[in-house]
Amino acid sequence: MATSQEIMDALADYTVQCNENKRLRKMQRDWSKLIHFNAEDTGDQFTMTVVKGEITSCEPGAKGTPDVIVTAKSEDLCDMFWGDLNPSQKYLQGEIRVKASQEDIVRIDAITMIIWPDS
Repeated sequence: MATSQEIMDALADYTVQCNENKRLRKMQRDWSKLIHFNAEDTGDQFTMTVVKGEITSCEPGAKGTPDVIVTAKSEDLCDMFWGDLNPSQKYLQGEIRVKASQEDIVRIDAITMIIWPDS
């Protein structure tokens, strides 16, 4: 089980990785969303704000009305953000759940293919 601080550290690393990826930023330049991440085993919640493809903030707690909700075990969230696992397999197995519009799910799939191309 990952701690709240470990998840925040992983989110911080993920933010840098995404924001420095020019291909990803160009592809997502028109995508602005509020995303909630829920660690189902610890009860921790986190809010990520994406504005025009740039992650502008990640903070503890569920703030605002989300466009996307991602729920998983705390370890899976950390491993996903640190790039230690491709979330696609866990998603297909139902271990990572995403509640979003179909368009947003397609966007998230595209992000996954760019961030984890070899997984």
